[in-house]
Amino acid sequence: MSGTGVRDAFGARSVLETSREKVVYYRLDRFAEEGVADVSGLPYSIKVLLESVLRNENGREITRDDVINLARYSPRAAAGFVIPFKPARVLMQDFTGVPALVDLAALRSAMARFGKDPRRINPELPVDLVVDHSVQVDVYNRPDAPEINAALEFERNRERFEFLHWGQQSFENLSIVPPANGICHQVNLEYLGQVVQRRSEDGTTIAYPDSLVGTDSHTPMINALGILGWGVGGIEAEAVMLGQPYYRLVPEVLGFRLVGRLS
Repeated sequence: MSGTGVRDAFGARSVLETSREKVVYYRLDRFAEEGVADVSGLPYSIKVLLESVLRNENGREITRDDVINLARYSPRAAAGFVIPFKPARVLMQDFTGVPALVDLAALRSAMARFGKDPRRINPELPVDLVVDHSVQVDVYNRPDAPEINAALEFERNRERFEFLHWGQQSFENLSIVPPANGICHQVNLEYLGQVVQRRSEDGTTIAYPDSLVGTDSHTPMINALGILGWGVGGIEAEAVMLGQPYYRLVPEVLGFRLVGRLS
């Protein structure tokens, strides 16, 4: 892939030809071929983290040393270094998502005041904002309860929902899930979870494992689908949304074996 301007320090960038198109992905087995480490026995969760730092290594926020340290992960050694993790997407509920959207709007206003194009301010990663934490239940135990509750919700929060609607129309990479369409962990598991994410970069399709950070306490439930998810605070989620890595200690991975059988 020489000449594309893409940094690929380990020569892991490869192309898979499918019946529809060519897809770029990053091969972890290149570490063994390069004599860095044999990663075949790493826990699956560590492999997802490793693919992320490998794909996003740029010599600045994510360095070659970050990649090598994680490739040489040992479950017997205490986690003593920090990894800069860039997930595939961000999940927010309304209590933290609305303030983040207000911050983006303020950044756009500042850009306009400086005579710059405010449309340059956008989430760098796909962000799904689910309106569920502020929802009230006024009517229940009757067939039309969902419709009545939804109507009351829109009536009470008209200004906030108009702002969210503006945000979805104005910002790239932002999707709003309105009330009465499901709660965060339900939507995340049943609709948003892709297992394999794809994005277009300079006309090239890149495929990589789905992963996320989310401000909802049920975010880690997505791990049941083999999708790596961490629950974080609003500040961390907003930083990731704007393209910064989520810095954290390398996690300890615990394994267990079930013996016997169900009665």
